[in-house]
Order: sequence, then structure tokens, then C-alpha cells
Amino acid sequence: MSDLTIPFLFQKSIALSSYRDRQFRGSEGDQDKKLLTSTTLYVGNLSFFTTEEQIHELFSRTGDVKRIIMGLDKTTKTPCGFCFVEYYTRQDAEQAMRYINQTRLDDRIIRTDWDAGFIDGRQYGRGRSGGQVRDEYRKDYDPGRGGFGKRFNPSMEMEKGGLV
Repeated sequence: MSDLTIPFLFQKSIALSSYRDRQFRGSEGDQDKKLLTSTTLYVGNLSFFTTEEQIHELFSRTGDVKRIIMGLDKTTKTPCGFCFVEYYTRQDAEQAMRYINQTRLDDRIIRTDWDAGFIDGRQYGRGRSGGQVRDEYRKDYDPGRGGFGKRFNPSMEMEKGGLV
């Protein structure tokens, strides 16, 4: 039995996503090993208006939260729709993956995913405009995530097309 064999309890929670952090320093195997023992969760699809207190209230229902790191727009230093939740134990983090993933917070269906561990600097959005890449390409209007996507702005589109 290799050290990468996934015990049954971990299979369901890790199998929820095939996402891997492309900024991780190390091999994919190293990242997989860290994911197997991680106590840190990535939480996405948050409203820009969700507070750290709301996140703590929800996630503390499954165990003792060690810390919450809010995702920030790297330009404006305002929340940009994600965070990291770190627990003291793996068991508490697993409970959060099972019971909180795909639940509603601030009228949004949030998603949780295993994270290999928070490293300073990861709290900033990776999009070109400072926020999340996903929000730059969104074409619909979403008031909980700041309106239209950064690269899709109807007024700018009309100006480009000469309609204004």
C-alpha cells in the first residue's frame, strides 16, 4: 500500500473536484499528498458582501475553525468572492466538505474544495484586473459579485460598437 492510497473516507471528499492549484510549488504528486492531510478548504462563489463573521458562523458548525483568510482584490483590497478556511483537525475539515459544500450563504450556492495549505499572497485574486479570473469572463449580471464581468461591460461594448 503506497502512501498515496486514498482511504475510503477521503475518496468522496477529494473526488468532489479535480481542481489543482497551478501556482503550487512542487510536483502534482506533492500536491496530492498535501491534499490528503490538509485541514484547509478553499471556499468559492461567495458574494463580495459576505463577511468573515458569516463564514465563521457557518463553518464553525462542523468544527473548530483555526483561521479564515478572505480573498481580496489585489488592486482595491476589497473582498472578491473566495476565502480559505483552516481547521485544527482533518476530521473537522472533512465534515465541512460533506455538509457545507453546495449550501447557500448570502443567497449564493458556495463550493468548498480541498486546499494544499494557505501560503501568504494567495489571498489576492489572480485575474488581470485584480479580482478572480472567473469574474472577468462572466457575461451575466450578478449583483452579489459586483455586477457584470470585468471584461464584459455592456456600456463599454456599446461604445466599441459605436452605439453610444
